[in-house]
Amino acid sequence: MRVSVDNIDTEVAAGATVLDAVRAAGAVVPTLCFDERLTPQGSCRVCLVSVRGRVMPACTTPAADDMEIHTDDDTARRSARLALELLVSQLPARALDIPAERSELVRACQHFGLTATRFDGATRNAGVDHSHPYVKLDRDLCIACNRCVRMCADVQGTFALSLAGRGFDTVVVAGTGGPWVSSPCVACGGCVDTCPSGALSEPGLADPRIGRTTTTTCGYCGVGCTLRVHVRDDAVAAITPGHDGPVNRGHACVKGRFAHAFTRSRERLTTPLIRDGGRDSPLRPASWQEALTVAATRLAAIRDHHGPEAIGMISSARATNEENYLAQKFARTVLGTNNIDNCSRLCHAPSAVGLAAAFGYAGGTNSVDDLDDADCILIAGANPTEAHPVIGARIKQLVLRGARLIVIDPRRIDLAEMADVHVRARPGSNVAVFNGIARVLLDEGYADQDFLRTRASGLAELTTLLGDYPPDHAARLAGITSDTLVAAARLYGKARRPAMVYGLGITEHAHGTDGVRTLANLAILKGAVGTPGCCGILSMRGQNNVQGASDMGALPDMLPGYQHVTDAGVRARFSRAWQAEVPVRPGLRILDMFASAIAGRVRAMYVIGEDIAQTDPDSGNVRRALAACDLVINHDLFLSTTAEHADVVFPAVPFLEKDGTFVSFDRRIQRVRRALDPPGQARSDFDILHLLARAMGADLGCPTPADAMAECATLTPTFAGVSYARLDRDGPLHWPCRSPDQPGEGRLYLDSFATPDGRAALAARPYLPPGEQPDSTFPYLLITGRRLVHYNSGSMSRRTPNHQLRPHEVLDLHPDDAARLGLADGDLVDVASRRAAVTFPVHLTDTVAPGQLFAAFNFPDTPTNALTSDASDSETGCPEYKITAVSLSPAGLRTSPNLSAQG
Repeated sequence: MRVSVDNIDTEVAAGATVLDAVRAAGAVVPTLCFDERLTPQGSCRVCLVSVRGRVMPACTTPAADDMEIHTDDDTARRSARLALELLVSQLPARALDIPAERSELVRACQHFGLTATRFDGATRNAGVDHSHPYVKLDRDLCIACNRCVRMCADVQGTFALSLAGRGFDTVVVAGTGGPWVSSPCVACGGCVDTCPSGALSEPGLADPRIGRTTTTTCGYCGVGCTLRVHVRDDAVAAITPGHDGPVNRGHACVKGRFAHAFTRSRERLTTPLIRDGGRDSPLRPASWQEALTVAATRLAAIRDHHGPEAIGMISSARATNEENYLAQKFARTVLGTNNIDNCSRLCHAPSAVGLAAAFGYAGGTNSVDDLDDADCILIAGANPTEAHPVIGARIKQLVLRGARLIVIDPRRIDLAEMADVHVRARPGSNVAVFNGIARVLLDEGYADQDFLRTRASGLAELTTLLGDYPPDHAARLAGITSDTLVAAARLYGKARRPAMVYGLGITEHAHGTDGVRTLANLAILKGAVGTPGCCGILSMRGQNNVQGASDMGALPDMLPGYQHVTDAGVRARFSRAWQAEVPVRPGLRILDMFASAIAGRVRAMYVIGEDIAQTDPDSGNVRRALAACDLVINHDLFLSTTAEHADVVFPAVPFLEKDGTFVSFDRRIQRVRRALDPPGQARSDFDILHLLARAMGADLGCPTPADAMAECATLTPTFAGVSYARLDRDGPLHWPCRSPDQPGEGRLYLDSFATPDGRAALAARPYLPPGEQPDSTFPYLLITGRRLVHYNSGSMSRRTPNHQLRPHEVLDLHPDDAARLGLADGDLVDVASRRAAVTFPVHLTDTVAPGQLFAAFNFPDTPTNALTSDASDSETGCPEYKITAVSLSPAGLRTSPNLSAQG
């Protein structure tokens, strides 16, 4: 529609406000209570304009066709200036000393030429709260605009903030009004980001001397948030979320926004390290030439004497796509082996296999944008508010706007509090739950028969299997009531646009692939995948580039783009391009590499950016495998537990110090841009691989990351349209992107599924018991997972003020179990499994069920993964992290002589 702003005709969309029209016309009207991410409330009255002769707030007044708007109307300006002057009169003088770029209040005063106030009276003297490492509160600068409160509630969904007091004394408080650090605040930074007056701030942004700002993609979890990195004096001063970020939309979490101090940690590796003798000799600094010579000579000797299969290589989900592409190319062309894998083996290999078998591609079916259209969200085995906070916040927003929510999880996670149905199933019973829901969908007529007839296969076999899973039987297997199971099935069945979000609670099981296949059955039965308006299935990836590491072919049986290494035509195409023969036989998976090392068949391990000795399952076994090798090479930022077992350690760099791309959990390829120079002699994994290849007499080509992506695109149909030029010009692209003129496919399978017959494949998979069962000696079940403030091994997040927010790991224990054991909150307890024993302080909480425990693996002094099960998924080798049978005893009372804290 057309409106007039200061006598200038302006086009605005239907539903626009007067403020939208003013901004579209290029005019300026200050605001204080307005944030485009929040519903306008019109309380501050500084955005007053004249609309057809009447003074109106621009932010809440709808624009109308042929409306005449005047921003320079004298009456409107005087009224707005008076409202601002009254507001400023309550504030101390320093409120107007803040740099204008950091204060909307100061900019509003400048707009009206307000430098002093005519009003006398009391000003606040309420003091500050600097208890939190990231969020600083100056109560005297609070103007009670309510933006931070609404940001916390409406965007983050935490409801940690409120306005307290009356009139002049009104001020924001966190929690019940105690110290901010003790409140429920999750440190997303949204309150700081929206505060217009400087009452809420973060230390790094207080100083205006920021030299440059770089836009990049977050290197923590797999959500793929756009971040703006502000640099001062060659260090990160602050990180703010990109308001144009396609996934995060101006939001962030405590890790992405604040946990950057690790880049300047004194513990950073800045020079290569080598050992002169055996593992008992210390690592010492070495020149790059010396370290490369040692690594190249010993790798070549093992390859030439024992054969290429005697070397195992583990690439990294922390590394860029281009680094993973180069790593698998190095393994196949320089080392001559397909023994290349990455940590997706230990988390989402069942997703890759299960989703590819059901639909065709080894990734989620839809863009995260499709979540916005969902009227029902089923979350299975995922805890987004802790592991993927930006997505967790978005789900909260959708539920608050009316979407129904089903949570399937043995723990009462944060989102379970908002759920219509919480299916608190016994760990390891996922397949029984999904089969029970599928039975109800078919029996009660919720299945889309037209979709099943024309676009799916396997219905007859599935129907036969489901005859064994009536709701009461499936519920018994899962340890829940049949009413709960049926309620979840009906809620999902009645939805018009259901979405699924799942995570490691589905995949990290002895039957993880079965879990993915039977979950996919539900979307197929509903016709909720591959159809217009559908919301499909999103698989939440834990690390920043879990999806991309596999996409780039860092897998023992797949080349880039999930092209089978056993396909002679595919091998020939890569061999011609690389001018080296690609090995024919699929290589070893990660856990097989460890077993082969202990057996003496694998003699060298090359580990890039993963602390496998801390994060991989049965970590005592991992350390035995490393000890058995003649040579261990490691790239890392710090001297990790794995690096301590290495013979050569190369100093690497994090995402803030390199160029490349990551792939987010919804298949979105995004640029990573270097914001900092690396310290000392540290180098990117990309450069290290090139240097080592040259030291071994080989040339990997692809001199730059852009060249590596270009080469990958020529060899991989699903990436054929991807280039740095497009990404820098147009922004992120979803794969598949098959040509330079194709935008990429956020929503897959609208025409056909990528399976051999073009149909979605239903899977008839029976429930099978977990790989490890509790017994009288080990009667408890330990579940492992993620905490909000730390990331994976904790090597980065523990070297930031996040450590103040969670300084050590705890064992979540139900109060009933604690009472039986005579334990109080904070007491130490010995947790023993069939492999090891570890001591934890306990945290009493009913978020875990009686008989179940929960812990993360972020702290090397609490080696949780020494306990974890050695069972794994038979189809993919993914370990059963989610179920470990353990015993508990007050610390110091354990008597089993064959167990040690280190396994």
